Amino acid sequence: MTVQSNHTLFRPLNGAEAGHVDIFFNDETLSVPAGRSVAAALFAAGISRFRATPVSGAPRAPYCMMGACFECLVEIDGVPSRQSCMVEVKAGMRVRSQEGARDLPPSDSVDASLENAHGR
Repeated sequence: MTVQSNHTLFRPLNGAEAGHVDIFFNDETLSVPAGRSVAAALFAAGISRFRATPVSGAPRAPYCMMGACFECLVEIDGVPSRQSCMVEVKAGMRVRSQEGARDLPPSDSVDASLENAHGR
């Protein structure tokens, strides 16, 4: 027996069906297609530089668009190192390009969180 479904993994790129939402990229308001990944929406808005490499500062942008390469890292709503190809765009979202390496939390806070997680 074959089950028919109206659900598809692929969506049209014209954005007419879902409309547009306003987001902020580096404090600039952009109207982008709704229902897309942040990476696809930024590309549609003409953004081609998402981050800079920590070593040389070279500009980077999404490459694989499926979460394997980590070239699309951005800060989303204050959370750094988000894969923009894996997050759906939402109205009012604040996205910032990621510049260089991200700081690691102090080792004391990491040790404390591990202790709490293990019930110590």
